[in-house]
Amino acid sequence: MEKTVKTGEKRLKLGIPKGSLQDSTIRIFEKAGYKIRIPSSRSYFPSIDDKEIEVILFRAQEMSRYVEDGIIDCGITGNDWVKENDSEVEYVAELIYAKQSMRPVRWVLAVPNASKINGVKDLGGKRIATELVNVTKKYLKDKGVTAEVEFSWGATEVKPKIGIDAIVEITETGSSLRENDLKIVETICESTTQFIANKKAYKDEWKRDKIEKMALLLKGAIHAEGKVGLKMNARKKDIEKIIAVLPAMKTPTIAPLYDPEWVDIDTIIDEETVKKIIPELKKAGAQGIIEYPLNKVID
Repeated sequence: MEKTVKTGEKRLKLGIPKGSLQDSTIRIFEKAGYKIRIPSSRSYFPSIDDKEIEVILFRAQEMSRYVEDGIIDCGITGNDWVKENDSEVEYVAELIYAKQSMRPVRWVLAVPNASKINGVKDLGGKRIATELVNVTKKYLKDKGVTAEVEFSWGATEVKPKIGIDAIVEITETGSSLRENDLKIVETICESTTQFIANKKAYKDEWKRDKIEKMALLLKGAIHAEGKVGLKMNARKKDIEKIIAVLPAMKTPTIAPLYDPEWVDIDTIIDEETVKKIIPELKKAGAQGIIEYPLNKVID
């Protein structure tokens, strides 16, 4: 069913990436407090539990062009594609997450393991396949190298097996390149996910406020990734010993309890350290230790 918008009703058009970033983006939005639902795999108009936002799915590669042209007010895409399209947009927030991890991704120059190419200077007169054509051409020009760069429609890792000398491909872990008997010889650029906005839309007071509030919640959701909250009770005499065990983001919150000899201690820590420090906290005198998940951490 199509959404009906009343005349004069304010709406923010938001683009989210379809494809590799889609699931992780929807998960981050959910942690931020926005429930996005896609009716079917063929739908490009997801629903969202905010009547002032209209969500549209676009490929990350195209997102910045649609934002620049004002087709949508704002969107989520990689900085790599903003550079590739040379788009004039407003950078609202850097959101460091990817398909598999919470780290930047890399565009790398890769060649077959048996290749004699060991760096960009060896690419003179060679053929390179990539989806990131313009960025690659600029990188080669900056290095003083003349090579043929052709657009790859997909399955780029396979191209060296059919005569291409090198590829420029995106990677998080490098595992797909290794599986295809390729080695990385240069990093062309790093890229992070960006929340971008149309420059005209960003000057609109209502839209800007809506965008910035969304960005705050998204950054809080990302900041909370891999972290948990810990709370516990402790005798006052054990406070120093317990605090010495805690690798806190900031000084833990300490609040008095009904019994004047006891306090409540609250803190946020990296989830991977929990299994190590809970026994140490218990040994230091902590009692009633509770670990709880976090959706957002707002500085």
